Amino acid sequence: MPVTVLLVDDEPLVRAGLRAVLEAQSDIEVVGEAADGAAVIPLVRRLRPDVVAMDVRMPLLDGIEATRAVLRAVDEPPKILVVTTFENDEYVYEALRAGADGFLLKRARPAEIVHAVRLVAEGESLLFPASVRQLAARYGDEGGNRVARAAMERAQLTEREAEVLRLMARGLSNAEIAARLVVGTETVKSHVSAVLAKLGARDRTQAVIAAYESGFVAPG
Repeated sequence: MPVTVLLVDDEPLVRAGLRAVLEAQSDIEVVGEAADGAAVIPLVRRLRPDVVAMDVRMPLLDGIEATRAVLRAVDEPPKILVVTTFENDEYVYEALRAGADGFLLKRARPAEIVHAVRLVAEGESLLFPASVRQLAARYGDEGGNRVARAAMERAQLTEREAEVLRLMARGLSNAEIAARLVVGTETVKSHVSAVLAKLGARDRTQAVIAAYESGFVAPG
């Protein structure tokens, strides 16, 4: 089955460019488009895309609020890939904190766009881990850190789960973590699932943000 994608951007040329790049792939299908975040929820409910590629800045409802709205309103929500002009943008970090699974630069090369959609859809690795680390170092606030520290303490991760979280934060995939720890991939998947459940994180991106903001992993 192809990875299905909904494109959300107020610039028609951006949507057209992304559609052209993605539909050139046999394993990706663009199932719809929207010009603003306000239109996302009904489209997601009707089209059930695997991934929403969503502009972070839009006139009526931006990508941050649209991400929050989708995660609140939709059962089994899609992966959300924020599309942005600037990599070191506080809006991008806020979107990740709101629940987005990763971000993509509008100037990215076609191969990078395709890779980002596939990686986010699979959910077994962190997209642009170095950039996420830089964003956490730059925009993580003290209030958020206190909340994240308390959540990390409540999680009571085992030693192995803590090790897996650190490797997740470095951007290693499940297969790479398995090779590093000399265990099976299914064992790693079980540890990742346990980490997510204990942290109340919907995916590894949210778990890694929590790890940085709590000080469990240093973002610098």
